Amino acid sequence: MYLDYFSLERHPFRITPDTSLFFSGGNQGRGVVLDAMLFAIEGGEGILKVVGEVGSGKTMLCRMLEERLPETTEIVYLANPRLSPDEILYAIAFELKLPVRGDTSKLLVMQQLQNYLIKQHTENRRVLVIIEEAQGMSVETLEEIRLFSNLETQVDKLMQIILFGQPELDKNLSSKNIRQLRERITHSFHLNPLTKRELSEYVRFRLGAAGCPCPQLLTRRAEWLVSQASGGLTRRINILVDKALLAAFAEDVLDGNEVNGGTSALITAHHVWAAICDSDYLSAALRTLFSPVRVVSAGMLAAMLIVAVVVWPRADSIATQSQVTDQFGGKVLEQQPQAQKPQPFAVHLVDEANLSVAANTANAAAQLAVSAERTGRGRIVVAPEGVAPIEHEP
Repeated sequence: MYLDYFSLERHPFRITPDTSLFFSGGNQGRGVVLDAMLFAIEGGEGILKVVGEVGSGKTMLCRMLEERLPETTEIVYLANPRLSPDEILYAIAFELKLPVRGDTSKLLVMQQLQNYLIKQHTENRRVLVIIEEAQGMSVETLEEIRLFSNLETQVDKLMQIILFGQPELDKNLSSKNIRQLRERITHSFHLNPLTKRELSEYVRFRLGAAGCPCPQLLTRRAEWLVSQASGGLTRRINILVDKALLAAFAEDVLDGNEVNGGTSALITAHHVWAAICDSDYLSAALRTLFSPVRVVSAGMLAAMLIVAVVVWPRADSIATQSQVTDQFGGKVLEQQPQAQKPQPFAVHLVDEANLSVAANTANAAAQLAVSAERTGRGRIVVAPEGVAPIEHEP
């Protein structure tokens, strides 16, 4: 919808992995992990492990690996982790197109698999098994995978295995019952969330790869807000920036002008906040935005969300209590004394008995924060009842 508007040749932020948009991420990014995996596979290592949160880019890394591997490597890709110990053996045999059926004995399947692997080895070919969502595998199935690693010659492994999984995979592998498999894992990689600097580079890289003549479309504070709401996870970043671009398109930020090679950023925190409210990341965004606040009581943590937004208006335009009350739909706010020196006012959310009111007030508070950003006169202050405010600069 907004491609022509921003002079884009294609969608830059689809969540479907597109290897042409792979972001290597500098010295500590995904490109380094990819190179290390290729090196380990070339060296004939047995079992590799890649762990990352949901949406951290594991599937993209897997696609890049398949693309970078030489043609002499035969890949078996298993996307279903809900396989029994017997089923995973048959699944590998089927993927390799071995002459087996469902009623073929397990002993015969294993023999045919071993013969096939030896034949591939003599032809200087490798067999690599990639298992996605490995955290969903049972301990028994993981143990069966260890037995595959026993297929080897005197110097080389006949089959190499890569486990892709969420952090729960590490928890499963910490079990004493699976320690033999854990000892067979020669390389472990962890996909960390993108830092704020990496996120900025990531967004600019994707926009540039999509043909945008002005990749710096997001303001610095818009990028900061995306970072807080996404937690640095690439899938969330794609969703939020895509919706922010749509919000800017709907607002007609170009206003008849064309995107050019200038440095003027068009996507502001206002558009990012609209994207957050249109996604399922509102709660996560508020938690990260106000991370200095810690409620000790578990009950309070579950029942209350306390947010305060403070702005310093000009001395000659300090709002009265009635004006502030009207602005936020009749919700009770701190009264503002008339004074020559600018004074803050705060918006407090309510407990779980009025969650709908809390959500509305949260939106009003966030809009007020964005307004403060635009004027350059605001900062965010967070404080629960009875606790000194903690300033949190965007």
